[in-house]
Amino acid sequence: MNMVKALTVDVEKDGWDTSKGFVLRDVPMPTLNESHNPEDKVSVILKIRYAGVCGSDRGLWYRTAFKELVHASLKNEQSTLRINGHEFVGEVVEAGSMVDTLYSDRDLASLLKIKKGSIVSGDSHITCGTCFQCRVGESHVCTNEKILGISTNGIFAEYVKIPAKNLWPIDVNVIRPEIAAILDPFGNAVHATTVTDFRGKIVAVFGCGPIGLFAILLAKNFGASLVIAVDVNEANLKMAGELGAHELIHIGTKEKKNPWEADQDVVSKILKATNGLGVDVSMEMAGPFSSVNNALDSARRGGHVILFGIKDGDLTIPSFSRIIVRGLTIHNVIGRRIFATWQISQRVLADMSNGIQEKIWNIILKKGQGTVIPFAEYDNDVFEKTLNAHPKVVFKING
Repeated sequence: MNMVKALTVDVEKDGWDTSKGFVLRDVPMPTLNESHNPEDKVSVILKIRYAGVCGSDRGLWYRTAFKELVHASLKNEQSTLRINGHEFVGEVVEAGSMVDTLYSDRDLASLLKIKKGSIVSGDSHITCGTCFQCRVGESHVCTNEKILGISTNGIFAEYVKIPAKNLWPIDVNVIRPEIAAILDPFGNAVHATTVTDFRGKIVAVFGCGPIGLFAILLAKNFGASLVIAVDVNEANLKMAGELGAHELIHIGTKEKKNPWEADQDVVSKILKATNGLGVDVSMEMAGPFSSVNNALDSARRGGHVILFGIKDGDLTIPSFSRIIVRGLTIHNVIGRRIFATWQISQRVLADMSNGIQEKIWNIILKKGQGTVIPFAEYDNDVFEKTLNAHPKVVFKING
């Protein structure tokens, strides 16, 4: 049996509560066997070129997230091993017999064609296509979705099998492959910045991790007149400024009676920057409950609050009635609109005049210096230091 290298967690051999990180293991080379598995007719084998490391991968690394989802899905599969990862760009090396019929647009030549040799990225949410949400065009909230690297095997591997319906063809002559590998999280930011109109608006971004940083770039691109960046990390704030944020607000470590309380110093600074009005659009991109209340308290009357960050547990919103009285509109954003968000993402990145692709490469990915890691040289301890030193890291697998 042919074997390939993959980054994995084995909940039995490694333990969940007693371990951290991923283990580089030999796993069977994926194959298409249509007589044994009819779904292989609409699947492909990808040779992964680059793979991005997501915040959810950090949660898996430290075992702080997805325990129930990982364990339940493995039990259902009668397995103990999960291949991690879900952000990728790769080459189709084999395609099922129905892929060309179902996933090649004859009218657009090779633009949307998925076939052997195609370079593709793709969505991390494998949707069912049959639930109510999928049938009415809301597949990003599919009832029966599986998530690559979490509830089904992912893409931190030399070769993977994936449904062709999840793939989006990429022109790496226009979008460099290291950035094509992180189109999935970039799409999160695109989704978040297209749920309401940003033209001429004052925007606050709470949380300047990778998706928050992408959101700053996109808010400016979509016409925001003033962008305020808020974070606890000085290095991330500096990066936000380099990406074009107009105001930078650092959150201190002042003790609070309750962890969910808003930081009134932050809210006061935002009100001062907006002449006491508050922001038109308040984007919570980090997840801490205090950050959610910061976002709510910083929005003006009639403003929009976009919630993207996720944290388990119960949120306390003091004086809840003020959200209604002040007429706030709250948007909860998950994933990407498949594939409308991907089309917007591709067009934004392909427009070299906006400088977005250049800034992602030069500033967020630091031109690959310390952020693009050879997969073959993976070491748990070394990679953990890299993971904690940079907001975004990409594996070079078969680049």
